[in-house]
Amino acid sequence: MRETFIPVATLALMDRLTHKQAWTTGKASEVKRFFRYLCYWRQQQYQTDIMYLKHAYEPFNPDSDLLTTRRFTNDELIAMRSRVVDGVRHLLIQANYRKIERRELDVILASDSHYGLDFRVDLDVFEELEIYFRGASQKKDQRRSLRTFLRKEEFNVPIFQRLFILFKLKTEERLVDDYVCTKSVTRKKAAKILRSRGKHGSEDISRKLIYMKLFKNMPQSDVEMIFPNTRIKFRLFDKIKLGITGSGAVGMGLFGTLSNIVTSGAALITNPVAVAGMLSALGGVLFRQIMDFFNTRQRYMVVMAQNLYFHSLADNRGVMIKLADRAADEDVKEEILLYSVLAKREIRKEDLQIVDEAVEQYLKDAFGLKVDFDVEDALGRLITDGIVIEEPSGILRALPPAEAASHIDNKWDVFLDNLPDGLDLEGVEFERRAGDSVLGPELKKKHLRSKMHRSP
Repeated sequence: MRETFIPVATLALMDRLTHKQAWTTGKASEVKRFFRYLCYWRQQQYQTDIMYLKHAYEPFNPDSDLLTTRRFTNDELIAMRSRVVDGVRHLLIQANYRKIERRELDVILASDSHYGLDFRVDLDVFEELEIYFRGASQKKDQRRSLRTFLRKEEFNVPIFQRLFILFKLKTEERLVDDYVCTKSVTRKKAAKILRSRGKHGSEDISRKLIYMKLFKNMPQSDVEMIFPNTRIKFRLFDKIKLGITGSGAVGMGLFGTLSNIVTSGAALITNPVAVAGMLSALGGVLFRQIMDFFNTRQRYMVVMAQNLYFHSLADNRGVMIKLADRAADEDVKEEILLYSVLAKREIRKEDLQIVDEAVEQYLKDAFGLKVDFDVEDALGRLITDGIVIEEPSGILRALPPAEAASHIDNKWDVFLDNLPDGLDLEGVEFERRAGDSVLGPELKKKHLRSKMHRSP
């Protein structure tokens, strides 16, 4: 299945699309200027959206270091939580991530771990759970195999280049209620069973907060690592190894102890030191087997911690900011590709499929990419911003590059003159940049426009 993600840097695509040979004389520089304006405009739109989203997320942010200046009612928290989840979903879709559905997740969780670990995850403890990925590919790795007489051999590991998870745990009351409904037991018994199974979760994870994690180059078979309630299971090989060595050592210890008792007979009764020595020897054998069990488990934990450390990319609020930046990039890439077609020839809306195929062929020829170009999404944004006009005849007319750049410039003025007053700034943290407090409205507009005229 082809993805809508375009794995090319925005500036690299701009340079390729604004090559002098691709446009009539003098137009290439105008197109590049318009593309720069469009890039800044999209980034500003997402930054405005993320401002509202960060405000809604503050009561659920595990990393917040702000003072609590307002108490929200339960209804307000439910509405804000819904706004956060819906807003993050929108960012993911615009950043060309694809959701992993529950049936797909069950298949992934059942596969063998790439790192040789075996995990168990209980998905019923989550009240909110969203998992998305972008860029499903493969990487090379090496392992020793009996087939090659323990020499290393290369093999392909399916990976998610980017993997996102959002989760919120159910409250203890909700867990108990669910268990009572499904198992038809009393609440007291349900609470006891859940506590014994460890379903109440880690004390380090609050059930009131929303956690977001972003990972890179995560092997598909190791998705279990990203869950907070992952429990490590021993592999069959380790079970057999511990069973054989443990039972063998304990059996030999018992056999030796019993043999000494039989041969020594009544002499042991009068020699308590000898009895203590035999019992301590047997205890030492048992202690070594117990330590082997814990050492094996500790080795599992170290491998898991090391791999998560190198795969981790961002957490919580940082995830939202990174997603907004990537969503803006993806929007711009789609729009400049479509604009480069519509600005050169007349296209009817019913012929968009031809444009879609042409853009996909261009990406294949220029970069060797097989991409599912989302022409409808890009066209909708360009029409909304007035850069492309749909005439009554059905013809899609794109503004000339110079006119399109001027149009974006005017939209900046309107945007700054009509900033919304309804944002509740209480509890929202802003970074104060040098000059923000001294720039008036007109100077601030000129300051922003001057930034747009410079190369990004």
